[in-house]
Amino acid sequence: MMKRVLFLCSSNRYRSRFAEHLFNWLVNRDGLRCNATSCGLSVGRRRDNGPMSLRAIEGLKARGVPVPGISRCPQQVSEADLVQADLIIALHESEHRATMENLFPRWANHVEYWHIEGHDNTGREPGLSLLENEVRALVARLQTKKEQPSPRTVRLRASTVLV
Repeated sequence: MMKRVLFLCSSNRYRSRFAEHLFNWLVNRDGLRCNATSCGLSVGRRRDNGPMSLRAIEGLKARGVPVPGISRCPQQVSEADLVQADLIIALHESEHRATMENLFPRWANHVEYWHIEGHDNTGREPGLSLLENEVRALVARLQTKKEQPSPRTVRLRASTVLV
């Protein structure tokens, strides 16, 4: 059975899209029966919403990852998206847990929260290397442990902050 991973960030332009494409490329390369999608928790509330971030596209291309579907507009997460996922990962706990509790209180504790910031206080977007490391660690975890992700399993990661 195919495992479905759902990556969540705020606007579904940068972090979650990068994670989705990188994850799908890695699992396809390694022959794993997994697939990722991505959505945003606050799509349309930010003025910079549009297709996928150029920084995410450039980051993927620099890693040799093909980037199909870059013109897809960000997608707002729905409960149906959560139901269909075997593993839900929100990319920044302090930013996304409260939103999950607000929008989907039944689901907030069924999410694995990472600690990948989208912006620092200067407004700069961080590098993608920490996010890449987390995605690669997830793929390795799925390979070696043959883990059966479940939305009922909560896994918390060590705190990581991008600067």
